[in-house]
Amino acid sequence: MREIRLHDTRSGSLRPLVPRTPGEVSIYACGPTVYGRIHVGNARPYVVFSLLARFLAHEGLRPTFVVNITDVNDKIYVAANAAGVTSEELAAEMVGFYREDTDRLGLGRPDHEPLASETIAAMIAYVETLIERGHAYEADGDVLFAVRSDERYGSLSHRRIDDMDQGEGVEGADHKRDPLDFALWKAHKPGEDTWWGSPWGPGRPGWHIECSAMAEGLLGTGFDIHGGGSDLVFPHHENEAAQTRCARGAELARLWVHNGMVQFSDTKMSKSLGNIVPLHEALDAYGRDAVVLYLASGHYRQPLVFSDEALHGADQRVRRVRDTLRRTVDGTSPPGLAHYRDEFYDALADDFNTPKALASLFGWIREANDATAPVGDADLREMLATLGLEHLQPLDAGADLQTIPVEAAELLSQREAARAVGNYAEADRLRDALQALGWGLRDTAAGPELFPLSDP
Repeated sequence: MREIRLHDTRSGSLRPLVPRTPGEVSIYACGPTVYGRIHVGNARPYVVFSLLARFLAHEGLRPTFVVNITDVNDKIYVAANAAGVTSEELAAEMVGFYREDTDRLGLGRPDHEPLASETIAAMIAYVETLIERGHAYEADGDVLFAVRSDERYGSLSHRRIDDMDQGEGVEGADHKRDPLDFALWKAHKPGEDTWWGSPWGPGRPGWHIECSAMAEGLLGTGFDIHGGGSDLVFPHHENEAAQTRCARGAELARLWVHNGMVQFSDTKMSKSLGNIVPLHEALDAYGRDAVVLYLASGHYRQPLVFSDEALHGADQRVRRVRDTLRRTVDGTSPPGLAHYRDEFYDALADDFNTPKALASLFGWIREANDATAPVGDADLREMLATLGLEHLQPLDAGADLQTIPVEAAELLSQREAARAVGNYAEADRLRDALQALGWGLRDTAAGPELFPLSDP
């Protein structure tokens, strides 16, 4: 098995993945808060960590993959009030849509998908332990975490403790011993139609304690990888880490791995900003293969810009793969192409570098297309399956290829005329002109053939 390294947010460096249990790997990724249908940005961590689990399985590890669903949250109360339904009804509806929309990605389901509403007892027990250990206190039905009681607070987000703002506004400010403290349990308030009993009175858990309880309940402490979007590093993941450290005397996770945001221009895609493209609409418009390939096209740690052009480019690359599948045959790939497969998996082992892996995959495709006889597709199929693209079918040249524009067809005719009289400089110029229009040219035994460009 290759040495696998991932960037750990806490250490700020690449660290080898050394599983807690040999031969197994445990992954927890923060899932959505279900107050509306998920958007393409929400889908990025789902895709990134689903594909990471696939790669780790390919390398011989047995992954246990957990993605939680936050169905108890302030935002759900607000959205339910606006919609004129109960928070329970809204959350249940949106959980259904979430599963329906992510099913369409064709990546399978996580091994576990815990609901916050079904883990309340464990959350209450967690809070009780924090109070007993002197890291939390009750105030008028609220329970607050005493941030300064954790000497390592800030070690994940690398922020000075005095520069931190929990983002809770004025809520509960008069109860806090320190403005830095955050809510573990929130007393029931007028207008909130769902609550639970607790030793501190009716109420509901805070957001951060939800994930600590759900993750630990399924994976224990010290599990291998905690994932999520980079916008969760502070305060959410910082607070998760602090709660577990103080309640258990152990770290919640070994590696903290964060993906970059999907952006419109320079702004992250988010429901609160209103600049979102719902996942189901993107899937309707471009298809699951293009959406999955788009989300894998950038390095997971970097922002990924959303645009029609980016999705169209991903669709063209999908068509390029399907066109190659039309030319290959079932069977073992030629030894001369094996280095592309090796480079593909080496790239994934080195901080899950999917763009570099895709470059190797398309290198394999270029050489396979240039071969004088059809080649076996085993390596290509293996690489595609690792990226969740195992369902791709060969392109039907007669029915599925794009209609060639008149301008491209004319350039092809001129190029063949130039070749016929030995004017190869002009033929090369016309090939470049075709490429500028987005069309590649392949010379085959049956004559020249145009195909839509999509190589990286």
